[in-house]
Amino acid sequence: MAATVRTGLERLLDDPTLIRGRRFAVLANQASVTPDLMPAWRSLARCGGQLTQLFAPEHGLWGLAQDMEAVGEAHDPELKVPVVSLYGASPESLAPAPEHLSGLDAVVVDLPDIGCRYYTFAATLAHVMAACACAGVEVIVCDRPNPIGGVTLEGGPVEPACRSFVSELPVPVRHGMTLGELALLLRSQRHPELPLAVLTCAGWQRDMWWDETDLPWVAPSPNMPTPLTATIYPGACLIEATNLSEGRGTTRPFQLVGAPWLEAGELARRLDALDLPGARFRATRFRPEFGKHAGQVCRGVEWHVADRKALRPLEAGVRLLAEIRALHPGEFAWRTAPYEFVADVPAIDLLTGSPAARAVIESRADLSGLFDSWRSFCERFSTVRSDFLLYPQDA
Repeated sequence: MAATVRTGLERLLDDPTLIRGRRFAVLANQASVTPDLMPAWRSLARCGGQLTQLFAPEHGLWGLAQDMEAVGEAHDPELKVPVVSLYGASPESLAPAPEHLSGLDAVVVDLPDIGCRYYTFAATLAHVMAACACAGVEVIVCDRPNPIGGVTLEGGPVEPACRSFVSELPVPVRHGMTLGELALLLRSQRHPELPLAVLTCAGWQRDMWWDETDLPWVAPSPNMPTPLTATIYPGACLIEATNLSEGRGTTRPFQLVGAPWLEAGELARRLDALDLPGARFRATRFRPEFGKHAGQVCRGVEWHVADRKALRPLEAGVRLLAEIRALHPGEFAWRTAPYEFVADVPAIDLLTGSPAARAVIESRADLSGLFDSWRSFCERFSTVRSDFLLYPQDA
């Protein structure tokens, strides 16, 4: 039975002392809602402070823009305040400009992260924290549960040459932290002078998944429709770095992987032979309405999750790429177009944090050494993150 979890937003609405009588902005989007589905910023505007503007992450305030689509400025029609986009046409747009913070006392952050380093909302938080540290503006984080749990870690470190908007944080790909915990880590490592308050969730434990919280799920971005999508995203997102469709333009983004030239049956057989923990792959066909291979019938596989606790989505995603490249060495290709404002580093390196995964896949070498190195990093990071964890794990 689902447990009742209360978010940091609810705590701030119950006791708005931190914003009462102050000029503040809110960083949020359409999934930043109360349990009765009221937008966070409209609820906070009634709490006795002066809400002067909104900041919106990638995809915009209402989640209308697709991935890597620049979003312009807007206004909230009800509150009649400006909406400043923090995802425009250049890297400079990713952080608030000094004039956006002028006269503010605080920025309230209420964003629904999904527990993966590439998901850009945590990077937006990092840029906002850096700007607020320079401006002397307090950051107030209303925490939310990590929908894929706070226990399992996956992935390696980010090399300096691979740092980007999808590899901004010094954490593994699957970091097992909440946005509030990440804010505490970032302040400790980068902005010790930053005034920061984190309003924790009540009732959440580290081993809880989203469907165990009793909170409503609102898609935080156009291609994150369900908690299942979030569960496989740490591995399925790697498909973005290739010429394969990741299912954008279908009703099952990230669950579907394929291309017109892919031998779906053989790929499914190869993946089944690997007996990947918690994962199954079914041969299928689909036709994207937009995105890669739009309008074409793609042959591929669909991710199925048999055991989400056993699943290691990042390792499964790497093995999926390795099998496709081995099966189709002439057709498979890495993405060469710019990715998240970076043109001179392959997208796969930006996502994984280094060239190591790409090199192993290209050489068709044994992947176990790569995974062992990632597990060693996660063990070290587990010690680092322990100082910033806010929630218990059920014994």
